[in-house]
Amino acid sequence: MTRGATLFVGCEPEVAAGPDGRILVVGPEARVAAGRGAEVIRLRGRAFPGLIDAHIHLEGLADRKLTVDLTGLSSLEETLARVEAWAARLPEDGWVIGSGWYNDAWSNPAFPSKRHLDSAAGGRPVYLRRKDGHSAWVSSAALRLAGIEAGTADPAGGVIDRDGRGTPTGILRETAMQAASTLVPRPTEADFDAAMAETLGELAEVGLTSVHSMDTSRGFGSLQRLHANEAMKVRVTYNLPLADLHHAERMGVRSGWGDEWLRIWGVKAFLDGSLGSRTAEMLDGSGTARLPQADLVEMIDRCARAELNVCLHAIGDGAVRRALDALARRRDAWRYWRPRIEHAQCVNPKDVPRFARIGVIASMQPIHAVADRELADQYWPRVTAQSYAWGALERAGARLAFGSDAPVESADPRLGIEAASSWRRRAGWHPELALTRAKALRAYTAGAAYAAGMERHVGSLRRGKLCDVTVMDDDGVAATIVGGAVSWTRTPR
Repeated sequence: MTRGATLFVGCEPEVAAGPDGRILVVGPEARVAAGRGAEVIRLRGRAFPGLIDAHIHLEGLADRKLTVDLTGLSSLEETLARVEAWAARLPEDGWVIGSGWYNDAWSNPAFPSKRHLDSAAGGRPVYLRRKDGHSAWVSSAALRLAGIEAGTADPAGGVIDRDGRGTPTGILRETAMQAASTLVPRPTEADFDAAMAETLGELAEVGLTSVHSMDTSRGFGSLQRLHANEAMKVRVTYNLPLADLHHAERMGVRSGWGDEWLRIWGVKAFLDGSLGSRTAEMLDGSGTARLPQADLVEMIDRCARAELNVCLHAIGDGAVRRALDALARRRDAWRYWRPRIEHAQCVNPKDVPRFARIGVIASMQPIHAVADRELADQYWPRVTAQSYAWGALERAGARLAFGSDAPVESADPRLGIEAASSWRRRAGWHPELALTRAKALRAYTAGAAYAAGMERHVGSLRRGKLCDVTVMDDDGVAATIVGGAVSWTRTPR
C-alpha cells in the first residue's frame, strides 16, 4: 500500500499518483498501486497527457484584464466607441491603454489614424497594440510625449507611418513602438499579480497543464511572487527577451534553472514582424528585418556559450532562412542545445528539410492559419502553398511544438489541434499540409515537452513522470490535473 496516493477513476485510462505528484501506474493496475488509503477522485472522460502551450504571452493576457480590450470588434466605429467609454473613466491626462484591435476584420481594413483617437479619447495620450502586437495605434498626445514628429527618423527595425506630407499618422510598427510604450504607466504589483493569477486559472480551464511564456522581467517577477505563495495553477517555462541576455550572462543563469513549477529555458529574439502588420520579412524583399544577421549570429554564439537556448521569432520565409543560416553554424552547441524557430509561418520548400538536418524545433501555432488565411492569400499568394506547413515539416523529420501565441489568438489548445488537422482539410486550403489529430496532439504534449527540455518529466502518461493530465469528454475539458492535484474540474467530484 502506498500512503498519500491519489487515484483518478472513471476516466480512461485510470491513473494513480504518488505523494510526490508523480505517476505510479496508468491503466488497470492503478487501483492496486494506489492502495486502500488513497484519495479517490472521480472523473469522466478520456485521460490525455497534460496539454502544453509552447508559445504564449502571459503578460499580455494579464494586461488585457487591466486595460481596454478591443478583441473581436468588427468595425472602426465600434472600436472607437469602446475607447471613448474607457477614456471617460480616466482623468484628463490619463493614458488610454489597450490592445486587440484588428483592422483586417473591419469593413474598411485601412490602418486607422491618430485623428480617430484624438476625438474618441478627448485629447488624452492613447497607446493601443494591434492584435498581433507588432503595431501600435497612438494619439497625437502620445506622439508628442514620445517626441515623434515629422522630422523623426525611423528607428532601426521599425517604421513610423506617415502621410503624404511626412507627418506621422499614429501607426508605429515594430521597434518604433518602443518610444511610446516606455511611457505607458504600469499597474501596481498587487493588481498585476491578481490579473496574472486569474490568467493562470483560466488556462487550467482550457486543459493546459504547462506553458512556455515569452515575456519580460515584469511577468517573470509576478510569476515568482505567485510561486512563492503557491498560487500557480499551471507550470511555466520562462523565456527571457534578448534585451535581458546580459543579465543572465552576468549571473550565470542556464537553461533549466528553477523547479518543476517555474523555470528558465531560452532567450527570445525577433528577426521580423508579422503578416498582419505587413512586416514579415519575405524573400522577395518585403517586410521589416528587426535583427541584423551579424547581431543574430552574435546572439546565438553568446547563448551557446552561456548554455541558454534560443527562441527565434521568424514569420516570413526570409526571416526563417536567416534563422536557419545562423543556427547551422552552431549544431550541437551543448548537451541540451534545442534551438527553436517561433511561428515559422512561411517556409520556402528548400528550407523545410533543414529543420531536421540542423536540429531546429518548429515552434508553431496552428490557430494562426485560421485567422490569417484570407490575408495570406491576398498579399502573399505565391507563398501560401508553403505556409503553416506543419505536414511538410513533420514528414521531413522536424520536431513540432505547438502553442497559441495568446492573447493574439485563443489559448484553447483544442482549437489548435482542430486547425492543424480537420480544419485544414475541411477548408480545402492546401490540405496536404495538414496533420492527423494524433500528430497534432503530440505536438501539444511530447513535442512541447522536448522543446523545453522537460521530456523526462511531462509529455506522456508514464510511470515516474509528473502526474499532469488533461481529461476531455464530448463537452470539452472535464478536468485538468497538475502534479497529481486537480487544478480545475467541471465534472462534480
